[in-house]
Amino acid sequence: MSATPAFDLLLFGGTGDLAMRKLIPALWQAAAASQLHADGRIVALGRKPFDAAGYRVWLSEHARPLIGTPVDDASWNAFLARVDYLPLDACRPEDFALLAAKLPAVEKRVLVAYLATSPELFAPICESLAAVGLDHENARVVLEKPLGHDLASANAINDAVLAHFREGQVYRIDHYLGKESVQNLMAIRFGNVLFEPLWRREWVEHVEITIAEDLGVEGRGEFYNQTGALRDMVQNHLLQLLCIVAMEPPASMGADAIRDEKLKVVTSLRRFRARDVETKTVRGQYAAGSVHGAPVPAYREEAHVADDSRTETYVALKAEIDNWRWADVPFYLRTGKRLAERVAEIVIHFRDVPHALLPTAPGGIAANRLVIHLQPEENIRLHVLAKAPGDSMELQSAALELDFTKRFAARRADAYERLLLDAIRGNLALFMRRDEGVEAWRWVEPILEAWEADPAPPAPYPAGSWGPAAASRLLYENRHAWHEECAGR
Repeated sequence: MSATPAFDLLLFGGTGDLAMRKLIPALWQAAAASQLHADGRIVALGRKPFDAAGYRVWLSEHARPLIGTPVDDASWNAFLARVDYLPLDACRPEDFALLAAKLPAVEKRVLVAYLATSPELFAPICESLAAVGLDHENARVVLEKPLGHDLASANAINDAVLAHFREGQVYRIDHYLGKESVQNLMAIRFGNVLFEPLWRREWVEHVEITIAEDLGVEGRGEFYNQTGALRDMVQNHLLQLLCIVAMEPPASMGADAIRDEKLKVVTSLRRFRARDVETKTVRGQYAAGSVHGAPVPAYREEAHVADDSRTETYVALKAEIDNWRWADVPFYLRTGKRLAERVAEIVIHFRDVPHALLPTAPGGIAANRLVIHLQPEENIRLHVLAKAPGDSMELQSAALELDFTKRFAARRADAYERLLLDAIRGNLALFMRRDEGVEAWRWVEPILEAWEADPAPPAPYPAGSWGPAAASRLLYENRHAWHEECAGR
């Protein structure tokens, strides 16, 4: 990709955790790969009373060690030369006049305001940007999740932002869509004739989408206690992955063509009734246990978490899409904290052969599977059946693997790097449109309401396990099993 146009990137929340762990490292990677225009500036904004020099020292202490690749002094110092800092209180409109004075008075120059703040600050920030003229045609605003707590709050935030910026200027970010393996999922689907005839109800038995974390809430107990796994992960990350898997081929790779097809998927999701929540969803909360051999506390023992908290740290559910391609194909979604390992993957389980002509090895898997690994490694495996060595015709599972790291020598951009570059270049394809987010909230709200009305607490599961037993039963009742429960993972 070519370098970006000249730009000013306003990084609200410039001293926060997201900026240090993800955004600054991603911007450094882009600069080191010559993807940023020579006249591209980063203006960090926060409440800490730094000057520019003090902020650069802060970055060297807090962001540089998290980049993950060797950083030589010359490239780091060249990157820091792009970086400025301004103390700013998002709730003080008068501070924005100082910000406007710091920027070049050139409206043709791209301006990206990245709001890595709590969502209640989105509205006042956008209002104050508009008040000082920073809402011009080449201005864009990037909104981090969570975008609201429910449908009403999401609509209120969207209304407030769109009072000052057009929909085409608003970039609602979901970093999973920036992952190379997610892009490759679209390439496999729409670039190869091999899979398209099979990518439908006649040949797919069921689909799994998993985002599992081995970490706990990591000091974010206060935030997580008000959010929970359904809002934090299902309403955005998991549903976005489901849309990529289930969408129809778009008319083009243009932003709205892709997002139109994703919207059709979300609007086709079968809505949950009260009895469906009982039979098709599982909520859990981790108890004390052991992760990778180290003892860890229960969720209720974490800092800033109430000892009677009913917040779910685990969700599994059965989703169904009412359209011609996917009718009667269950999509099993799950996510959780303090699970056995960190993994994000999509598993397409194809139907078995109509007649088992050849025997399979004891405990073997009869059906073919396509496994798309999103993290920690990024690869794609097609599990097929092959004859085992020897005199018999016994079949065993074998995997045909595409490992992106081994196959492609070129550097692969991190998800945040890709999305930051897209925001600067004005490419909306990997960002959510408002109507997508609204429909996603409409789909999860019946689950939230049923859980809030249910006096029963979430099912406990030991830290270091794969979640509550009820999650396995959810699939077993349909004669299915989670991928790790199948032989030959």
